[in-house]
Amino acid sequence: MTTPDETKLSLDRIHQEITDGYDEELELELEEARLDHIISEIPGYEETDTLDRKVYFRELFRLQHELVRLQDWIQHNKLRVVVLFEGRDSAGKGGVIKRITQRLNPRVCRVAALPAPNERERTQWYFQRYVAHLPAGGEMVLFDRSWYNRAGVEHVMGFCTDAEYEEFFRSVPEFERMLARSGIILLKYWFSITDDEQAFRFNMRIHDPLKQWKLSPMDVESRRRWEDYTRAKEVMLERTHIPEAPWWVVEAVDKKRARLNCITHLLSQVPYGDIEHPPVVLPPRERHEDYVRHPVPSEMYVPKVY
Repeated sequence: MTTPDETKLSLDRIHQEITDGYDEELELELEEARLDHIISEIPGYEETDTLDRKVYFRELFRLQHELVRLQDWIQHNKLRVVVLFEGRDSAGKGGVIKRITQRLNPRVCRVAALPAPNERERTQWYFQRYVAHLPAGGEMVLFDRSWYNRAGVEHVMGFCTDAEYEEFFRSVPEFERMLARSGIILLKYWFSITDDEQAFRFNMRIHDPLKQWKLSPMDVESRRRWEDYTRAKEVMLERTHIPEAPWWVVEAVDKKRARLNCITHLLSQVPYGDIEHPPVVLPPRERHEDYVRHPVPSEMYVPKVY
């Protein structure tokens, strides 16, 4: 029979375990508080209305629970889901991807963030290296930038010819219709921020030693070519917004609202329900009288600095 003290000890241990599971959210909250301090020291900064942190985290936890249900549905029904995240540098694509994948099984939901093509890949059919990352049954793949690189950075920076650019627009609607006909659920999100907001976020990266690595020479050049990227984006949305794979624009100046709105919309695009799971029962632990656990040499332990 369990004593009250043992029951309290068990409950305390469970509470501690649950709390430990939310440490990453605590770290993110502390990170945002740290950024708020850095922001306040930037000349000309004016505080903007943003979502209350308590509301944000409450809704984020609720939506992440729904994402787990969606994951189970996708896995059980062998669905294939592809989600594209596009937008300007610093628009917040990585932030929402991180929150989507945070509690999901990486074997079911994975991220494809392809580097620049190598010499061999440049000679392939343009879509070939992206096809290799498409999901099998029971998988969801999030593309952190996708084949739409050709319509954006490659075109603006001169990494493709005008002929290749035009061929992309001829091919991509048929490519995406082919994906849809094959049964793939394809969602395309464009994260939209203002000129001033991008300038502000770039300045944040300059001032933040933990994020300076995010500011590449290509990012710096994109600031100068803001209008070129705007024209490229407008053409891309106009020529590739098709019924089988429409674009969805996420207003992303407020990062917290953008994350919640995007996740909410994603959940609404894939009808899902509950999947019954058989109860998990731990088997009794086997013990063998002839087994003796050997001590680990002290020099093998990591020093206890904390």
